[in-house]
Amino acid sequence: MTSALLSLLHLGALHPVEKGLTLLLAFGPFVVLAVVVAVRRRQDAAAEQQPPVDPVTPDAPADPRSTTD
Repeated sequence: MTSALLSLLHLGALHPVEKGLTLLLAFGPFVVLAVVVAVRRRQDAAAEQQPPVDPVTPDAPADPRSTTD
């Protein structure tokens, strides 16, 4: 047998909990990355649908005659 195969076999079978942790460590970061990308795309799409805000006076009313003194 090759040395790589022997080094894998000498540890024996993994316990189911160990197997689950190994899969979590292997694929968990990719799942988290996919969730972050999906959330950011939704936020960006929602921001594009909103009307732009005037950066000079963002809190000013639309019609200056509508204010009461």
